[in-house]
Amino acid sequence: MSTNLVWFKSSYSSGEGECLEIARTPTTLHIRDSKSPEVRPLQVAPLAWTRFLGSLVSATRG
Repeated sequence: MSTNLVWFKSSYSSGEGECLEIARTPTTLHIRDSKSPEVRPLQVAPLAWTRFLGSLVSATRG
């Protein structure tokens, strides 16, 4: 399943090895912890991810 995906590290990742990696397909975003790539990644629809990130931005603006 996820072995054919192209993974990218988050631009917000620290240099300490603590980071998220994301792989995109047309219908799904796959999200995993770079320290545990063998664990099945979280899978979400792109619209759901966009809404989640938007809610975080809204929450920080207060």
